[in-house]
Amino acid sequence: MVVLSSVFALIVGYACGSIPFGLLLTRLAGTADLRSIGSGNIGATNVLRTGRKDLAAATLLLDALKGLAAVLIVSAFAPGLPPLFAAAGAFLGHVFPVWLGFRGGKGVATFLGCLIGLDWHVALIFIALWLGVAAATRYSSAGALVASAATPVALLIDGRRDVAILYGLLAVLLWSLHRANIARLLAGTESKIGASKPLGDKA
Repeated sequence: MVVLSSVFALIVGYACGSIPFGLLLTRLAGTADLRSIGSGNIGATNVLRTGRKDLAAATLLLDALKGLAAVLIVSAFAPGLPPLFAAAGAFLGHVFPVWLGFRGGKGVATFLGCLIGLDWHVALIFIALWLGVAAATRYSSAGALVASAATPVALLIDGRRDVAILYGLLAVLLWSLHRANIARLLAGTESKIGASKPLGDKA
């Protein structure tokens, strides 16, 4: 029964996570095809390159909400372990959406949305670190990387060993997806918040 519930949770999570809100919003707004500009991914950072801050903010919010929704839906029917599978499915669905040839976003907002559903106390720590580091360095990617790395540790301190294991794995994948950003951070060429960049830039 637990196995079936977990498989169901993974499917529900993936279905929620794979909704490409960034692509849908930009298409409805009549902007350039999101996959043809910048990094080509469907996240809020790339949406921002269309020049529409409102769409970028909406994408960030909706990408977080779909992760939260996946966890809450599964929690209502199968509490315990299945919500963790829902979170994993939502993150994987956003990063590797089958509808877009498995080419999605980098997962930061969905990572956070799932975390809100699993442990909102630690989610507040994530937000504080993300915003704090981003404000101090003017690198959004640095904030996301620091916050994601700290999340499993914070979960362990909060007594959530099961969630900490999951988020340790998700953090490793998130860092892997940001390897180009990490290389630019080390080289000092990463784009800073507020800096204008051409649409063809691959950040």
